Amino acid sequence: MRVSARRRRFALTVEADAGLTLHAPAGRSALEAEDFVRKHRDWAVSKVAVREANLAVHPSKRLREGEVFRYLGRTYRLAITDGPPATDKIRLVAGRLLMSREQASHPNSGRGAVIDWYCRAGYSWVLERLQPWAARMSVPAPRLEVCSLDRRWGRYSPEEDDGRGRMSLGWQLFQLPMHLVDYVVAHELAHVRVAGHRAEFWRLLKSALPEFEERRSELDELGRRIWMGDIA
Repeated sequence: MRVSARRRRFALTVEADAGLTLHAPAGRSALEAEDFVRKHRDWAVSKVAVREANLAVHPSKRLREGEVFRYLGRTYRLAITDGPPATDKIRLVAGRLLMSREQASHPNSGRGAVIDWYCRAGYSWVLERLQPWAARMSVPAPRLEVCSLDRRWGRYSPEEDDGRGRMSLGWQLFQLPMHLVDYVVAHELAHVRVAGHRAEFWRLLKSALPEFEERRSELDELGRRIWMGDIA
């Protein structure tokens, strides 16, 4: 259960792993929470069943020459270089992701280096688009981070002293086409004004992105087939 002083009513969400999260306003009793869950049991069971039926079967990767990685919908191949790396950071050069042979021989550090590259590249790309999207939705641009969010695409956290909050985006998101990353950005920006997913939230999102339903469906479908970090 997640408790927030900003929230005014209970809500249930079905997570990517088919788990349920109860969002509760601060100061509400456990009895009220139990009553809310009980009244929404049928809804929760049906939504969990749909999520479980669509659980992803994500591919694993090998840190070897020519392995394919996607970034913003485009395909890039891994190039293994000989000799000690000039830096421990992976670089994209002439359409190839460069990784030292030493990194490739250690799956944990190699995996970490690839994820670090996605975090850095994704952050730079979104940073240029965040303010225009925030202006479009008439909300202040939150602080931004790209990190590991398990199997979530994004998260907005209002707990910031200056009222801007923080938008966190999962690094896996940046394998998808640009218009789907934009959808997630717009979705999280809508949470700057509206907590939860009640009707007001969807109205705000639709005003900024009329085709959001099509993009949400496409995200659900393509998201099942992207790499989530498993190394074979």
